Amino acid sequence: MRLAVDGPGLSEPGAPYSPAIIAGGFVFVSGQASIDPMTHEVFGNDIVSQTNGTVRNLEKVLNAAGCSLNDVVKINAYLADIGDFERFSRAYSRLFAEPRPARTTVGAALTGILVEIDCIARLPDSKGSK
Repeated sequence: MRLAVDGPGLSEPGAPYSPAIIAGGFVFVSGQASIDPMTHEVFGNDIVSQTNGTVRNLEKVLNAAGCSLNDVVKINAYLADIGDFERFSRAYSRLFAEPRPARTTVGAALTGILVEIDCIARLPDSKGSK
């Protein structure tokens, strides 16, 4: 069974996809960016502030699905400038507790943002896996 995740305070997708899908005991979160869900404006103009904002938006989607950042098992991060890798990694390391999720980070042709992150999280045991 698949269940779409949505709720107040989450960005409305600008294309035909769900912010997240729950399936098989996992939450698959679509790419998030440092964009205010109400105004649709990018917040932050550097990699550190955009990483913080992006992870905040990721956390909102996870919370709507009944998860937290501690439930994340896999991250895919996309950087507009791969030269920001070290600054991104330092900011990221303050946002995720040990053991940190498995992660892939690549350069990407992003427009208007510096970082986009998607993830997979495991539903807490209390939620079960239907």
